[in-house]
Amino acid sequence: MIKEVIVVEGRDDITAVKRAVDAEVIAVGGFGINAKAIERIKEAHKRQGVIVLTDPDFAGEKIRKIISKRIPDVKHAYISKVEGLKDGDIGVENASPKAIVSALKEAKCEVKDKREAFTIGDMIYFGLSGKEDSKEKRQQLGKILRIGYGNANQFLTRLNNYGVTKEEFIKAIEKISKGNDYAK
Repeated sequence: MIKEVIVVEGRDDITAVKRAVDAEVIAVGGFGINAKAIERIKEAHKRQGVIVLTDPDFAGEKIRKIISKRIPDVKHAYISKVEGLKDGDIGVENASPKAIVSALKEAKCEVKDKREAFTIGDMIYFGLSGKEDSKEKRQQLGKILRIGYGNANQFLTRLNNYGVTKEEFIKAIEKISKGNDYAK
């Protein structure tokens, strides 16, 4: 059983998570997240800890930001768009149990102290910004590091805020460089 309470968007996400792991799960109702849901998440965080697992899309990212703003130090688990895609629909409810378990095992906690281990120079040097394939590289790297996808600025922020080490980063870059397809 997973110690932390997992926060998802909707009822179908609860079903998918419960197929994958034995855990307490809270659904926030998508953009309908209200004060009552926030209070419930705060209480769960205080007692057990919380892992946010939302869809890999704009709405999921917005919900993460709402929760993180009100409840500092929550952990974040990410599935890739490919892992959550089924018949043109993207969401946690479409992810395999294996993808969900992997995302939860790699859940990252935001680091509160300002950390600048990575710079925009690193993003450019490693081809994560400014190149035709930069978006694809960020998608692959986000999947390997389990920090999700973001544009260059968002990705840089996640690298720094989620405590990714230079060693983890270099190993992931090497995997991508070997031509292995980690986006799937």
